[in-house]
Amino acid sequence: MGSILFISLVCYFFIPLIGYHVVALILLLAVSILAIFFEILPVVIMAVLSALIWNFLFIPPQYTFKINTPEDALLFLMYFVIAVMNAVFTTKIRKAEATARRRKEKEKTIALYNTMLNSLSHELKTPIAAVISAVDTLQEHQSRLSESQATELYAEIETASQRLNRQVGNLLNMSRLESDFIQIQKDWHDLNEILYKVINLNFQEVVSEKIRFTEDETLPLVKIDAALTEQIFHNILHNALQYTPAKSKIEIKATYENGCAVVSIADNGKGIPEDKLSLIFEKFYRLPETAAGGTGLGLSIAQGFAKAQNGTIFIKNRKTGGAEFIINLPAESIHPKDYSNE
Repeated sequence: MGSILFISLVCYFFIPLIGYHVVALILLLAVSILAIFFEILPVVIMAVLSALIWNFLFIPPQYTFKINTPEDALLFLMYFVIAVMNAVFTTKIRKAEATARRRKEKEKTIALYNTMLNSLSHELKTPIAAVISAVDTLQEHQSRLSESQATELYAEIETASQRLNRQVGNLLNMSRLESDFIQIQKDWHDLNEILYKVINLNFQEVVSEKIRFTEDETLPLVKIDAALTEQIFHNILHNALQYTPAKSKIEIKATYENGCAVVSIADNGKGIPEDKLSLIFEKFYRLPETAAGGTGLGLSIAQGFAKAQNGTIFIKNRKTGGAEFIINLPAESIHPKDYSNE
């Protein structure tokens, strides 16, 4: 109401210049704008108030609700009807838009839910089936299996168990991100050691063939959450290995620039379509026409863990081919010698 009174007061001083007909248009515009932000009852009250103010202050004779001419009476009636109808219709349109947005969000949630179920039904069922099959074979044919055959079955069980553990871990991590249940525990760490740990513990079988990481001995110690950072590197490396051709190479570089620990993970594969770059970090998103499995949670979790440390992950296509992930984590730094002297 204060806005209507203020606009009316401003118009009152300019009435000799603009005339009372223009004031009606200004007040109608004000009511229309207010209808965008308020519910229907206060807007209708403001519409009625603006009509009465216009009549009392601007329509001749002024300072009375009396209207002398039929033209002004008709104009006042039209103003009143238009102001109230405008308030009602604008409010209804707002509610319809809100309903449409909720419906769209609900449809998106259902689509994500279906995608999650489809992904999980495959990603969880496959390793479980592999474990059950291998265990059944070991139990039923143990006496007839050679040592190499038994070793191969144990390896299948280990691989399937790791895959199952990774998917369950992704679901738990996503739950932590969704519930904001993440406690940052920063300490001094060697970025080289974290990268070596991630590579050697999880990707030992392909280190010599695909992964190239040269240690930078000049790197300072950085204050970061090691567990979250390891998961970021693991998810991005796993994604690169899963979605690049067999003979492609993955290069890892670590630096410290402008108060940030910066790690680049780049491959020389096919790269990512430019129109899909903005979708890469969405939950459950997988590039079309990719034969590899996965739930589409890995990169979303990596981005979430980076943001939890006030960091970012940027992705771009390389001019020479392939994609490059650049992880920036704001972090304090200290020289190893200074740390040892503390």
